[in-house]
Amino acid sequence: MSSNNYIVQVQNLSYRYDKENVLENINLSIQKGSFLAIVGPNGSGKSTLLKLMLGLIKPQKGTIRLFGQEIGKFKEHHKIGFVSQKANSFNTGFPATVFEVVASGLTKKLGLFRFLQKKDHDNIKQAIESVGMEMFMDRNIGELSGGQQQRVFIARALVSNPELLILDEPTVGVDAKNVNSFYEMLEMLNKQNGITLLLVTHDIGTISDKVTNVACLNKNMHFHGSTEEFEQLKINEVSEIYGHDVHVLTHDHHHHEGAHHD
Repeated sequence: MSSNNYIVQVQNLSYRYDKENVLENINLSIQKGSFLAIVGPNGSGKSTLLKLMLGLIKPQKGTIRLFGQEIGKFKEHHKIGFVSQKANSFNTGFPATVFEVVASGLTKKLGLFRFLQKKDHDNIKQAIESVGMEMFMDRNIGELSGGQQQRVFIARALVSNPELLILDEPTVGVDAKNVNSFYEMLEMLNKQNGITLLLVTHDIGTISDKVTNVACLNKNMHFHGSTEEFEQLKINEVSEIYGHDVHVLTHDHHHHEGAHHD
């Protein structure tokens, strides 16, 4: 297998806090251009895995390679965009416009007080357009709904043109009737803009027709494969992974309030 095709390669990765194993012998590879959903119950190790991939904590056993490079040597962090769950608890009294919030995603590259060049302006506008928020460019971030704010944080992560975008439970705080259009926006980023997406989610029923691959994590990797293979799993197998019944493996969305129009 050519490692050039893989943006992330996790091999035999284990991690423990004190005496408790949080991750055991995890193997996971993410191919360039794919859209992977990582699903699993609370406490399954999903956020630890993200921290390891983002280099916030170091592997204790096993290896992680990003863009073919050992994570300890990896320096091109601008290639990875990250939107955390904390984005949802943003201080809505913060006096900044959508444009300014997205522009702040460039500060790593530019240094805080450098004047924006024309191409920076263009980049910011493009990022805002790619999440469908161009009508709100001058609006204060605090006036937006949870789902709109979350789109702005994605634009902020996109402004430095990452090749991989990692999203941690991005629909927490997004109104149920807007969740589907939110996922459609992510699907467009993946298919049209060619960005590789890694999504941690509980929402596998709604997202399974958008993602290309699914990984089921519960300390061990119980399943990792294509969406088609995942959908052939029996409901009871998925319930075993989750440790409880799962009633969401369906594309039948019309029971949601406010049916959407395709």
